[in-house]
Amino acid sequence: MRAIGIPAFGLAIPHVSGLFAGVSVGTAAFWVGTAWFLVLSAAIWHGNRWLLLEQRRHWDWFDHPVRKIAMLMAAIVLFTAPLTVTMLAGWYAWRGAEVVWPVVQTVVLVNVICVVFVTHVYETVFLIKERADDRVRVLELDRARTRAELDAFLAQVDPHFLFNSLNTLGHLIETAPARAAEFTAHLAELMRYVLTKRGHELVTLAEELAFVDEFVALMQIRFGAALVLEVVDEGADRGARLPPTALQALVDNAIKHNELGEDRALRIVVRLRANTVSVENDRRPRRTARASAGVGLANLDERVRLTSGQRIQIDERDGQFVVKVPLA
Repeated sequence: MRAIGIPAFGLAIPHVSGLFAGVSVGTAAFWVGTAWFLVLSAAIWHGNRWLLLEQRRHWDWFDHPVRKIAMLMAAIVLFTAPLTVTMLAGWYAWRGAEVVWPVVQTVVLVNVICVVFVTHVYETVFLIKERADDRVRVLELDRARTRAELDAFLAQVDPHFLFNSLNTLGHLIETAPARAAEFTAHLAELMRYVLTKRGHELVTLAEELAFVDEFVALMQIRFGAALVLEVVDEGADRGARLPPTALQALVDNAIKHNELGEDRALRIVVRLRANTVSVENDRRPRRTARASAGVGLANLDERVRLTSGQRIQIDERDGQFVVKVPLA
C-alpha cells in the first residue's frame, strides 16, 4: 500500500489542485516541487500510520469505539493539516511566489480526506486479520479440548478392557494353560493396537476390522462356539474412518449384556455400508447381569460426536439390538 499510495498521492494531488500552476514541465521548480510533494506525501502517510499503530496499543474498537473514532480524527486533522500548510508555505516561499490560500485549503482538505480513507482501509484489513486470528485460536482451543476429552474417554475404556482380559487370562492359566498362551498372544496384539492408536482421533475401517477379528479370536478362546462373528460387506470403503476401538466396544457390549452358550450361540453381525457400519445382535439379556447404565454407549456416542460431528444410532426392535456408527 505504501509503495503505491505514497507516489500516487504525492504526484496526483499537486497537479489536480493547481499547485503547479505556472510551473513548466522539465524546469528546476517542477522537479524540486515533485520531490517536495513526494516527501510531504511520505511524511503524512508514515506519520499517520505511526499514530494509528500507537492508538491500537491503547484503545480497542470494541471496548472504546467512540473514543477510538474521536482520537483517530483528532490525530489525522491535527497532524495532517499543520504539516500540509507548513510544507506548502515552504514551497511558495522557495519559489518566491505569494501563497494562494484557496489552493492550500483545497490541498489540506484533500489530504485529510485521503488520510481518512487510507486509515479506514488500514483498520478494515486489521480487523479482518484479527477476526481470522481469533477463529484460528478458537479452532486450536477447540481441538485441544477435543483431544483432552478423547483421551479421557480412552482412559476409561482401556483399563476396563485390560481388567476383564487379565481376569480371563488368570482363569485360563489355571484351567487350560495351552489356551492361556494363545490368549496371551492375541491380548498382546490387542494391546499393541490400543497403544499405537492412543493418540489417534480416527482410524481406518480396515484397521478397526482387523482389531475386532483379534478381539473376537480372544473371546472365542474363552467362549468357543458360543460366539459367532459375521462380517457383511454391502459396499463400504475400507479406507473410511471412525474412532479407534469403536467396533470392539460394541462387540464387547453385546457379549457383556447377552446370554450365550454352545447350545445357543450369540451371533454378532458387523454390517458395512457406504456411510455407516452397524453392529447387530439378538437381544438376549443376561438374567444375572446388573442393569446397564449405558455408560459405554454414551462414551462411544460422545467420541463419535467429537471426531465427526455426528451421533451413533441405536435401534431396538423385533428382538434385535442394532448400533450404527457413521463413517468419516
